Amino acid sequence: MASSINIKNGLLTTKNSLHIKIPYPTFIQRPTEIKCSRALTNSTGQHNEQYCIDIVRKRDYEGFLCSLLFPEAVRRSALALRALNVELAQIKDSVSQKTIGLMRMQFWKSAVEDIYRDDPPAQPVSAELWKAVRKHALTRRWMLRIISEREKDLEDKAYRNLQELEAYGENTQSSLLYLLLETLGVKNVHADHAASHIGKAQGILTCLRATPYNSSKRKVYLPMDICMLHGASQEDFIRGSRDQNVRDVIYDIASQAHVHLQHARSFSESVPHVAMPAFLQTVVLEDYLQRVRKADFDVFHPSLQKRNPMLPLQLYLRSWRKIY
Repeated sequence: MASSINIKNGLLTTKNSLHIKIPYPTFIQRPTEIKCSRALTNSTGQHNEQYCIDIVRKRDYEGFLCSLLFPEAVRRSALALRALNVELAQIKDSVSQKTIGLMRMQFWKSAVEDIYRDDPPAQPVSAELWKAVRKHALTRRWMLRIISEREKDLEDKAYRNLQELEAYGENTQSSLLYLLLETLGVKNVHADHAASHIGKAQGILTCLRATPYNSSKRKVYLPMDICMLHGASQEDFIRGSRDQNVRDVIYDIASQAHVHLQHARSFSESVPHVAMPAFLQTVVLEDYLQRVRKADFDVFHPSLQKRNPMLPLQLYLRSWRKIY
């Protein structure tokens, strides 16, 4: 006579109380599958890193050269930070409406918050920033300050005075330098003071260098108080005037950048050598100041639109000498 059979909770039970355990199936990942999974992860990481390298090399060539001279252990993080700066900087020129620009800025604000929650968006720069944040414990405030200042800059208005332009440099370029110092493990008040002045100088000179391009788009962002002081109108810059009053405006603005560079260098003896890679941008700034001086402060001179072929060598020598 056949006994009744039941299966419950993985046990086979007969009428005679015989219990036979039937194990649930176990799936073991094959070594080849593990290798494929790791390869996929590595491939994604390499793609993200290459994306940052490419965008910085294309949009911020001088920053790219400076990043190459960072210690290998932090170079990837430095490129990720510069890639964020590039992404934010190009929003203004790439959108036709302010609303779209604000939406993109909001994306990056949310992305930074998500990065610090260990949940970065599936975007190459965000993924690389997340790695940098985990590796160096970067300060969230500096990233958010860069984004907020870039967001304010979407207003597309000329700076009212030189102090506004300096504030823009402090909030964008100096904040980036503070983050680069963190990747290098530098916590030094003198280095912070130097970074503040270098960032302001860079903000001022970036505005100057962009003048021919902006003028071609019928836009002028130079400080209005200095333009009014010398009787230079926006139309003078739009038509590419080389009159003396226009040169005087450029002279005054460039002089202020030079003052900030001098202040930054006054801290050089107190700044640790390990911080020097973050300050290599001073070579780029000094190079432009020398060239605009040779052009007699004619910001539209063709020589100022060309790259300096000796810049890579100059950066390398300054890096080797550990001075800024």
